[in-house]
Amino acid sequence: MRIDIISIFPDMFTGPFSHSIIKRAIDKGLVEIHLHDLRDYTTDKHRSVDDYAFGGGAGMVMSIEPIARCIDKLKAERDYNEIVFLTPDGELLNQGLSNELSIKGNLMMLCGHYKGVDERLRELYISREISIGDYVLSGGELGAAVLVDSIVRLIPGVLGDETSALSDSFQNNLLSPPVYTRPREFKGLKVPDILLSGHQARIDNWKLEKAIERTRSRRPDLLDEN
Repeated sequence: MRIDIISIFPDMFTGPFSHSIIKRAIDKGLVEIHLHDLRDYTTDKHRSVDDYAFGGGAGMVMSIEPIARCIDKLKAERDYNEIVFLTPDGELLNQGLSNELSIKGNLMMLCGHYKGVDERLRELYISREISIGDYVLSGGELGAAVLVDSIVRLIPGVLGDETSALSDSFQNNLLSPPVYTRPREFKGLKVPDILLSGHQARIDNWKLEKAIERTRSRRPDLLDEN
């Protein structure tokens, strides 16, 4: 998979992409992540990429021309399955959406800033608009990092255990069941006997029951979707 990210602050991705699972995926050659500084595509002598909004109002708007230049250049080099705009009014990111994007070959992501981008750019270029939650961040970089992480970990070969991602919360509209490790007893609390029984079928049933129980308690809305 190849992911191209357009941003006015590309250095913000250095930390998230230099550690843990994403770094492992890059090192294995399972994903390529290319960062593009939007300021490299402006003709403004001050490297400005925003302008005043027609009709007035507070805040600036990201200019269409630098973004269009960058997208056109990238599209001339390869085809993209999706061009994603990270925006608060996009579709809400969930596990199903991450699963869908994880099987794509080439993705492009645009990180918004200020009051957003010129609407014409969204009409002409953007194929998918995604939000990571019902709140507003200072820019789309953190949202893009979250989206990339949720996608990359699903690519076959990235995780040490191929079945690990399949048991994550939300994969079946259920939260994950409780998990335990050594020691068997800690401050009077013991690991449930069933997990030490060695009877895998019973253990699997217990995990499913606990997953349903936890989902019903904490996220009943997920059960309504089943």
